[in-house]
Amino acid sequence: MKRLALIALTAMLFAPVDVAAQRTQKPILHGKHWIAITGKPMAATAGSMMYQRGGNAVDAAAAMLAATATMWDVLSWGGETQALIYHPEEERVIALNALGVAPSGATPEYFREKGYDFPPGSGVDAMVTPGTPGGLMVMLAEWGTLSLAEVLAPAITMTEGYPVEADAIRRIRGAIDEMKEWPYTAAVFFPDGGDGPEEGELLVQEDLGATLRKLVEAEAEALANGASREEAIMAAYDRFYRGDIAEEYVRGAREQGSTVTMQDLDQWQVYIEEPVMTTYRDIEVYKLQPWVQGPVMNQTLNILENFDLQEMGYNSARYIHTLYQAMNMAFADRDFYYGDIYFPPEEPIEGLLSKAYAKHRAEQMNHEENDAEVVPGDPYPFQGGVNPFTDLLEQWVGGGEVMTEAEGTPEMEQFLEDFYQGTTSIQAADESGWVVSITPSGGWIPAVIAGNTGIGMSQRAQSFVVNEVDGPFNVVAPGKRPRATLTPGMALRDGRPYLSFAVQGGDSQDQNLVQFLLNMVEFDMNVQQAAEAANMNSMQLRGSFGEHATSPGRLLLQSATPPWVQEELRSMGYEIRLSERTSGPINAIYFDWEHGSFWGGSSHHGDDYGVVWE
Repeated sequence: MKRLALIALTAMLFAPVDVAAQRTQKPILHGKHWIAITGKPMAATAGSMMYQRGGNAVDAAAAMLAATATMWDVLSWGGETQALIYHPEEERVIALNALGVAPSGATPEYFREKGYDFPPGSGVDAMVTPGTPGGLMVMLAEWGTLSLAEVLAPAITMTEGYPVEADAIRRIRGAIDEMKEWPYTAAVFFPDGGDGPEEGELLVQEDLGATLRKLVEAEAEALANGASREEAIMAAYDRFYRGDIAEEYVRGAREQGSTVTMQDLDQWQVYIEEPVMTTYRDIEVYKLQPWVQGPVMNQTLNILENFDLQEMGYNSARYIHTLYQAMNMAFADRDFYYGDIYFPPEEPIEGLLSKAYAKHRAEQMNHEENDAEVVPGDPYPFQGGVNPFTDLLEQWVGGGEVMTEAEGTPEMEQFLEDFYQGTTSIQAADESGWVVSITPSGGWIPAVIAGNTGIGMSQRAQSFVVNEVDGPFNVVAPGKRPRATLTPGMALRDGRPYLSFAVQGGDSQDQNLVQFLLNMVEFDMNVQQAAEAANMNSMQLRGSFGEHATSPGRLLLQSATPPWVQEELRSMGYEIRLSERTSGPINAIYFDWEHGSFWGGSSHHGDDYGVVWE
């Protein structure tokens, strides 16, 4: 009775608060002709330069991608890219899959023989094939308007020397010893054998500049021989994945111990796909297929549809508890059922995204206390099938170790660093109707640079599992994509773009994006308020990095959360961690059809920045 009374009091205290009237630390970005938002001001400027050349949102997004990869904004050119693109003429959302694959030799036996329960988080054994170059070129060829030379021009200029920012310096300082082990990485970041560049110092990347110029040369040669714009861009693609760039990448990678081959790069391809979609109220929410964690947001929304969230009150104990439980159910399904859709077994995505399955999961929810024993459900009956993995479900214990260490210990700090492993995000839209949402990543500092290419190798293989019991759809294999955390979002209302949104932050991404959408739809926040609003994070899911650890009942709250809410949550079995910042930087665009304008939101922490034009 006491608990019910306290819950009721909490709801009363929260319900009258007009969260939509709260002021923001950063202003909304208002524009009419175009908008470009990404992780670095310099990269946003690169996007604006494409608009000024007459390019569309795809051109701008590609230029921002190239610039952020060149700046090592928690990614580099050897990482991976995935996008959602709204095509205004076809009036539909298109998905782009440019996630790299495990190289030849990357078998479960290979990792077991090396003593790994999961592929390592860094070094050559963490690599998958480069995806960002191919994703950028395919996207540009298919839907852009400018040449590859125009789009790469800002990035090429940056390779000649750009002022390094504080975030990159912090990452370099924290990984000096590891980076100096790899000769090509050391040559770029420590050319004089010292501790690397200082903040504001010009970082010169001659090898990367030469690689990007080779792509431009391939395009120019193809155009001179009568190729179309699209064919010329794909000639550059061929030079990267099948020509001299590929040869040097493979040589340099294998010299340092990688098993990657020319055939691995040659056979890899970018896929243009249909996204998954669910409805929440009258809104269509689009995410990528389950080779990333994107559908977990749709699953969570489907579960939450069964509850009156407005009545609970924004960030009340009841609201936070319901969110936490719904997300844990969806993430447990992610951990077990998601994987590369081009490899058997086939993911049961129809059942996972069915409203009936969501209702079934909602009925399983414990409303009184945290359920530390949440396990994957069985979506097969909801798509007319029989689960072939019931024996593995019975053995399910998830990922690696259960993290119980106290705050401040090295083990817990490493868990938190892995959990929030970053990336960047890119948002672009133009007056002709093109909209682009990208969450690229991989090849972050510290990265192994592959030979004289200047290309940092991705570390995404660590998101695979080695043992089937940890997730039968995501077992490592040559040519297979790991189930990644990268997850752009897009939403339509009345058949037109309503929101384009993304966030960095590893396993927290879809948790943050669910709350961002609910902030707007349920609590009437504008796009900047929703980007800045306090989020909660569950750490009960199985991590996608390092040892794939989990911390059941651990809950991140914004430090201003009222003490009575904290106390109620503790009484429900939560271990609370407080922070001033409770999400990665959210970047988003809201489409104001009444006034014919864009509203841009960019989080108030981090380096994320947007540019708009009247």
